[in-house]
Amino acid sequence: MAKAAESPGDPGTTTPRPLFAGLSDISISQDIPVEGEITIPMRSQIREFDSSTLNESVQNTIMRDLKAVGKKFMHVLYPRKSNTLLRDWDLWGPLILCVTLALMLQSSVDSEKDGGPQFAEVFVIVWFGAVTITLNSKLLGGNISFFQSLCVLGYCILPLTVAMLVCRLVLLAEPGPVNFMVRLFVVIVMFAWSIVASTAFLADSQPPNRKALAIYPIFLFYFVISWMILTFTPQ
Repeated sequence: MAKAAESPGDPGTTTPRPLFAGLSDISISQDIPVEGEITIPMRSQIREFDSSTLNESVQNTIMRDLKAVGKKFMHVLYPRKSNTLLRDWDLWGPLILCVTLALMLQSSVDSEKDGGPQFAEVFVIVWFGAVTITLNSKLLGGNISFFQSLCVLGYCILPLTVAMLVCRLVLLAEPGPVNFMVRLFVVIVMFAWSIVASTAFLADSQPPNRKALAIYPIFLFYFVISWMILTFTPQ
């Protein structure tokens, strides 16, 4: 049988204290200020205003973009391990190089009759190849974004564009074995340059055991462009 509860007045009975007993005796001093103001330093406001591109003129915007493209060209001409092309990617440089290369490979206005490649053919080959390599890189587990890969592959066409310009100048001379050997040497050197530059930026983004599978399509991509340059003969 359970014992009956003892009354509060019975001897030996302990009355439990409330859990928050004593808190009512604590008072908050009225001298402590509880109001304030959150302010942003002027330096950060000025820096944010300066970094905004909404207030700059069109000329400043174009010059800033051209300087960024020029810096990326220098990174391709002097390839070294750097994340500049990956961090500040853009497609202006690849577009300029692709259009320039396609225009130089188009031997005449009506290149369909003389066997030269059409502007659209070169444009599609370059961009379709770059997209295919990018998808292959992603499927292999590469930690690089789609547009970063397109940016690197497009900018690394710069050596081959220079090779095309040199070949056009060499073709102004009398055709012959020496002429072909000079063009062959220039194309091979620039082809190797494009491979080295692209792998310097893209190799570290691939798993160590799959780097060869990622580099092989890049080799084929630049080889096709190099072959188009070497076999180009204006009519």
